[in-house]
Amino acid sequence: MRQRRKFEPEFKAKVVLELLRGDKTMAQLCREHALGADLLGQWRKIVVERTPELFAEPSGVDAEARRIAELERLVGQQAMELAVLKKALNWPTARSGSNGR
Repeated sequence: MRQRRKFEPEFKAKVVLELLRGDKTMAQLCREHALGADLLGQWRKIVVERTPELFAEPSGVDAEARRIAELERLVGQQAMELAVLKKALNWPTARSGSNGR
């Protein structure tokens, strides 16, 4: 029984890029690498379908960045509130001291 060949992702990418660039025809690539036309067609279809994913930002990173931005906003707001409260705490003593009483 003949064993099934396994191809490395780098090899698949190299062959599909040659096909997409038009360097060689599908028939030439199939003969050169002993591949079936249907297999090479499947590889090309996968590359074409998944190309937009290469340029999309990972959803986890985007959600994480939004969460970090929200937390930074909250920290800034709390720092401002703390500064106001500190001024309010010192305000009556500073006011009474300015009148000379």
